[in-house]
Amino acid sequence: MKNFFYFSALLVAISMILPSCTIVREGEVGVKRTLGKYQEKSVDKGVAFFNPFITSIQKVSTQTENLEVGLNLPSKEGLNIRAEISILYSLNGTQAAEVLRQLGVNYERSVILPVFRSAVADVSARYYAKDMHTGQRAVIEQAIKEQMSTNLEGRGILIETVLVKSIQLPTNLARSIEEKLEAEQQALRMEFVLQQAKQEADQQRIKAEGTRDAQLIIAEGLTPEILKFKSIEAFLELAKSSNAKVIITDSNMPMMMNDGQVTPVISGNSKMK
Repeated sequence: MKNFFYFSALLVAISMILPSCTIVREGEVGVKRTLGKYQEKSVDKGVAFFNPFITSIQKVSTQTENLEVGLNLPSKEGLNIRAEISILYSLNGTQAAEVLRQLGVNYERSVILPVFRSAVADVSARYYAKDMHTGQRAVIEQAIKEQMSTNLEGRGILIETVLVKSIQLPTNLARSIEEKLEAEQQALRMEFVLQQAKQEADQQRIKAEGTRDAQLIIAEGLTPEILKFKSIEAFLELAKSSNAKVIITDSNMPMMMNDGQVTPVISGNSKMK
């Protein structure tokens, strides 16, 4: 009976000791709360011991958290744009006790969400609905992040980025934007066709000018003296040939009979005399 009493007392002591320690893992910090008051110094990763009768340890994540929100954004022209937005934020571990003391454990819904809704409504109202569907989206995201960071400054919450994941425009507006983009694409295609046609016309013009210049150079170079010289060369070449040929000449340019046709042996732009 006595042994049973000692054994029971040992179990009670162990049951009182075991809850008095906890493990703080990587990516989180622990904050001791003694008699309802948070201590200033945070508990880093590892084993933390505490008196379970008067103290508890509140664990807080310091990793990047993703808060996804679906809401309607007001545009500059007064339209409501349905959007899905992600807020990536993290908690400053050194200020964890202050966050819990000032904002409580539900700081995400009690502080971050209201600040986000205020910032996103203020920023989106500066832009037209079409801007949220184009390259202005990155500008809007950055503006929301900056405004949230300003409103949460000094509270131990870091807004890392704001991502607009999807935008659902009103049906009529979406159709108008698509038609405008299609018209712009057609205009770009027409501009390309016109540029291509202009380049081909320029090439033809340059080619024609080259042919004209070549003909002018040849015409200027075919003087009577050169034609006489070429005629003499032609007579000499014909004299070397062993084939019988009928040659007609006016003493200036030799011509040769070929299948009943008379063909000049030397061609040129100079008029026959």
